[in-house]
Amino acid sequence: MRPLDEFEREQAILLDLEISGRVMVNELTERFGVSAVTIRKDLGALERRDLLLRVRGGAVSSGHTDEGAWTMRVRHSRKAKRAVARAAAELVGHGDVIALDSSTTCYHLAQELVTRRNLVVITNGLRTATLFMEQTNAMVLLPGGVLRRAAESLVGPIGDLLTGRGRIQLGFFGLVGLSPKNGLMDISAEESQTKAFMASVCDQVYGVFDSSKAERFALHPFVPADRVTGLYTDDGVPPHVVASWAEIGVPVHRAVVPAGRADEPDSPAGEPDPVAEGAGPPAGTP
Repeated sequence: MRPLDEFEREQAILLDLEISGRVMVNELTERFGVSAVTIRKDLGALERRDLLLRVRGGAVSSGHTDEGAWTMRVRHSRKAKRAVARAAAELVGHGDVIALDSSTTCYHLAQELVTRRNLVVITNGLRTATLFMEQTNAMVLLPGGVLRRAAESLVGPIGDLLTGRGRIQLGFFGLVGLSPKNGLMDISAEESQTKAFMASVCDQVYGVFDSSKAERFALHPFVPADRVTGLYTDDGVPPHVVASWAEIGVPVHRAVVPAGRADEPDSPAGEPDPVAEGAGPPAGTP
C-alpha cells in the first residue's frame, strides 16, 4: 500500500475519532508507517483547527470529552461569532418561531435575541435554552434525546417529535464545514442527525459560522446546499468561497469584525464575562 499523505492521514485520524473517540500515537505510527514525530505534528495541526483534543499518548475527539469543551469553543473566534450573530439577528422579529442548534455561534445569536418578545424557540442546546428561560418570555421547546456533555446538547432521532407540529419559520445552524456539493456539515454523526431533523421542518435555513470554518474538513452533511436559504459569516471568509455559493444562488452575508484580537472581549468596560462566571450572559459572547 502506498504511503498516505498528510491530508489522507488527517482524514483517517478523524474517521477513527468519529468511530471510537480516541486515537493513540503508537498505533497510528504502526498503521501509517511514519514516525511518532510526524503523527504528533498531524495531531497538533488538527487540534489547532479545533477538531480534536490532545491527551497523553494520543488524542480524543472534541465530542468525546466532558471537560471544558463547550467553554473552550465558546471563546474561540469570539469577536467574529458576535459579529455574525448580530447580523443574523436582524432576520428575527417579535413572535417568530425559530430553531437554534447547540453551536456556540447560535448561543451568541440567542444573546442578541433576548430583547425579542414572544418568541417560540426550538433548540437542542442546553445553554441556549437556559439563556432564553432566564432572560426572556420565550416559549422554549427542548426536543429531548441523549445528553452530550461536551457539547451541552441533546441529540437523537427527534423527527417524530417535530413532524406534524407545524412549520418553523427560521432555522439557524452552526457547522464545522461546508461546500456547494455537500451542503452544511458537522464532524459528529449524532449532532448532524439532530440538525437534519430540525432543519427539515424549517421554512428558511441559515448557516451561521465564523470564517475559520469555511474550508475545514467535516464528515456528515446535515442540510443539502439546495435547502440553504443563506449563509452568515464574517469578513474573513475567502472570496472564492463566497463566489462558489453565489453560483448556486445562495447569498453569503459577511459581517465586519471589530478591530482587535479575535478572542478579545468586546463588551462594555466593566461588564462581567458571563461565560467565565457560568451565568447566562447579557448581550454579546460565542
